[in-house]
Parts: sequence; structure tokens; C-alpha cells
Amino acid sequence: MTQVILLSGCMATVPSTRRKENRGRGDYSIHRHAHKQASIPSIYLLKPNFQAWLRPLARTLAGLGVTANQVTLAACAVSIGFGLLLTAHPQARTLLLLLPVLLFLRMALNAMDGMLAREFGQKSEIGTYLNELGDVVSDVFLYLPFALVPEYDSRWMVAVIVLAVISEMAGTVAVMTGASRRYDGPIGKSDRAFVFGVLALWRGLGWSIAPWAAYLFPRLMAVLLVTTVINRVRNGLLESNAGGMHG
Repeated sequence: MTQVILLSGCMATVPSTRRKENRGRGDYSIHRHAHKQASIPSIYLLKPNFQAWLRPLARTLAGLGVTANQVTLAACAVSIGFGLLLTAHPQARTLLLLLPVLLFLRMALNAMDGMLAREFGQKSEIGTYLNELGDVVSDVFLYLPFALVPEYDSRWMVAVIVLAVISEMAGTVAVMTGASRRYDGPIGKSDRAFVFGVLALWRGLGWSIAPWAAYLFPRLMAVLLVTTVINRVRNGLLESNAGGMHG
């Protein structure tokens, strides 16, 4: 892109410059370019209200000296520990009943680490890495136990986990093209947590799963995740191209 400059009646062109940003975790939040995010129905769209509900607790944590990175690491550590325990006992009903609670706690911690970074001056580049990597690692450890459930095809369940990782990569790579961190649906991180939480609750209550449902579930999840990847790549390209046209 070039900008046209008129100097003493003469026309010249000079290349436009783009300001290099030192981005931290807060720059990748829902509030950055939120108006450009696709409006595909997703639980993620409820995040602003969820954050408002958690803001007093985040303020308390900040007052106690708790940092965003500490919250991120704590959420990841708890997820890994619980995931390993559930992997060792994938049929344990008590653990299955606890999983929805843990998934909700993890979402709350993920929301608060972003608020601590953005609203209390704790943005950092390492925080961005911890946030993105911690989410992917947590997903793998929490959802891998479902690949050990006899009713499900383990190959398809592993494919779902791999596609979940790819979908998050698609969202973060958008930043490298000049777009915002993409959170497009239809099956983002919060949606996956809800689906697997309901599934764990169902099994934890001792209710059986119909063979047709066990067959359909991982295949439907795979289709939704592929759609999510496509939406994030496509909308990321549209946003970056639009930014380039106006840059």
C-alpha cells in the first residue's frame, strides 16, 4: 500500500508504515476487534457477561498480589492433574461428575487471567504464550479420557482432540496475518467444554448412551470442528485483507 503526498504541487508516493505493536495477553481478548468477529452462535458470545460477573473476584485476586500468569499456570496444572486421574479411571462416576465442575472452574480462571492482564497492567508476551499453550494442553488432557470409553470409536475421539488443537491454531495464526485472534464457531473452546461437560454428567449419573448416539457424536464433533477451522481461516483472511486495504 502506498500513500499519496502532495508537496509544492508535486505528487509523490511513499510507502506506508505499520506500527509494530508489543502485544500482550490482553490484546488477544474478546474486546480486541470484537466487532469484526463472526456472529455464529457460540457460548463464547456470553464471555463479556461472564467476565462482568467475575470482575469483583479478579479485583480481589489482584489486591492479594496474584498475577495473571499464576492463574493461567494454576488452571493448566489442575487440568493436567485431573485429566491424568480421569485417564487412569475413565469409568469412575465420581470423577465424571466432577469434570463439569472443573470445566466451569477452568473457564472462570481463563476469564480472570485475561482480566488481570488487561485491567491490572499485567500484560506480557510470555503471558500470551502461556495462555494459548495452556488452553491446548488442558484440552488434550481433559478430553483424552473419552477416547478410552468403550462406547466410542477411539480413533474418532482422538481425531476430535487433534481437530480441537488445529482449530485453536487457526485462531492464533490469524494474528500473524494482521487480523485479531479469531474465536469463530460453531464449536470453540467454551462450546467444547459445555459438550464434554454434559457428556461427563450423563455418564456420571449412570445413564446409558444409545449406540447410534455413540456412533454419531465424535463424527458430528469432527464436522463442527472442521467447520470452525474453515470459519476462522476465512474470516481471519477477510479481516487482514480489509485491514490492508484501509492501512
